Amino acid sequence: MPRFLTLIRIDEKNAPAEGPSPELMERMGALHEEITKAGVMLDTAGLAPTSQGTRVTWSGGKLTSTDGPFTETKEVIGGYSLIQAKDKAEALEWASRFLRTHEDYWTITAEVREVVEG
Repeated sequence: MPRFLTLIRIDEKNAPAEGPSPELMERMGALHEEITKAGVMLDTAGLAPTSQGTRVTWSGGKLTSTDGPFTETKEVIGGYSLIQAKDKAEALEWASRFLRTHEDYWTITAEVREVVEG
């Protein structure tokens, strides 16, 4: 079965300062339990804010690094999941269900991409 990486993109500037609500965390927990029991979830996690990150770039034969936050970026990766699904349609359904756990005031995007096996 193919694996799919879902990248959760958020706008850090417009995310609630207090973070996810307890109700959201409860809904996410229930969905994570369901997808794990279904044998689909391989790994998932949220990521620390970009203020705690560093970008390393290779350009023109030189490495440079830039500490966050990355103010020039509108959307950042806020989390990810790695699942094993029968096809892309199933992966998209799980991603859609995850997005729907969020309250209406969230703006969140899920980018679903198949992992290319070597």
